[in-house]
Amino acid sequence: QKLLPIVFGHNDLLPANILDDGNRLWLIDFEYAGFNTAMFDLAGAASNAGMSDEESFAFLTAYFMKEPDEAIRRSHAAMQCASLLREAMWSMVSELYLDAPGIDYVAYTEENLARLDTALENYRTKYGMQKS
Repeated sequence: QKLLPIVFGHNDLLPANILDDGNRLWLIDFEYAGFNTAMFDLAGAASNAGMSDEESFAFLTAYFMKEPDEAIRRSHAAMQCASLLREAMWSMVSELYLDAPGIDYVAYTEENLARLDTALENYRTKYGMQKS
């Protein structure tokens, strides 16, 4: 896979953490920010927004200012799995320790595990990985 530089990343790019005031986009909620590969934020934004393969391709094309090659697309698909795994693990912990009114952490965990299963299956299909 293609190596990308380590950058200071947000590491929690959910749609709710991206605000549009009509003039510009604002990132909020930086408690998970730290150094990471840029691909983690790119993959997290795409998976958390439920982007299709076509939308992800357009997103990567806009970011890199050219169409992403196969190595970039593979890295993106792998990091989507990592991002969804992190989100599923966060929601599992939240089931035990958080009690925010109106938030169903069990359902959020199930949603993220289902999305992770789909992302893993897509990765296996595209890149020939076998289930263990």
